[in-house]
Amino acid sequence: MAVDSPVTELDKILDAAKRKKPEELLVTYKGVLYPSALCRAETFQALDIMEVRKDDVFLVAYPKCGTTWVKHILNDLTSAVLKNKEEVPPTDHTPLLEFGVPEKFQKIKSFPSPRVFVTHLHYDNIPKAVFGTKAKVLVVFRNPKDAAVSYYHFYNKNPGLPNVSSWDEFFQKFMSGEVCWSSYFDHALAWNKHMDEENIMIITYEEMKENLLGGVKQIAEFLGFSLPEEKIQSTAENATFESMSSKSQETHGKLGSIFFRKGTFIQSNDNHRV
Repeated sequence: MAVDSPVTELDKILDAAKRKKPEELLVTYKGVLYPSALCRAETFQALDIMEVRKDDVFLVAYPKCGTTWVKHILNDLTSAVLKNKEEVPPTDHTPLLEFGVPEKFQKIKSFPSPRVFVTHLHYDNIPKAVFGTKAKVLVVFRNPKDAAVSYYHFYNKNPGLPNVSSWDEFFQKFMSGEVCWSSYFDHALAWNKHMDEENIMIITYEEMKENLLGGVKQIAEFLGFSLPEEKIQSTAENATFESMSSKSQETHGKLGSIFFRKGTFIQSNDNHRV
């Protein structure tokens, strides 16, 4: 029997979500809202005790703060490192840590290092083993105005999330943390307290936008990857908005046009551009 690709599987999950009532699209775990189509309590429980290696890489970002973008960069860099070791990079195994079934944590035990993991989770919900092993944690921040507007559009275009009637309604929910993954501000403040720890690096969406090549170099240096300048350059070129959006249907299926909407900053006279 053929096994569906991750993209095909995601499309099926979202198609099923279209048949659900709005109140069925969200689930609460430890007081935080999550999309019910992708998250379940058993996976969170397995996540708490997942095996962590000291050379694992964790990408952490609040929703719509550059997760997909930086994930692409990390996958490109780590694939190059694995090929240098004559290891075979696994197929993309980096949906969010909190997504899927708990059995996935057994499967990823066999993946070669460095492994890349991605999450939107708050600092307090990250597996404690991450900090005990001193695994690398790359945290991406974004201007909250841009993040809020982008998240608003994502909510209303994603069949896995309930529509919001207006920007004003969403803004109130965003400010009070009544959205999936809770408060942007609590998330940012918690990680900001740990920004000086040697295994944690904070980079901003705006810095990456201003100087993508420089950002890729910073990330590679933080991870301790010794790669030729040509690889750093090609990684930056392949991570432009134009390059990634042109492949969005292949990489993200029906969510492609939602993930790669504009990739721009808010304009002062237009609060709905991002």
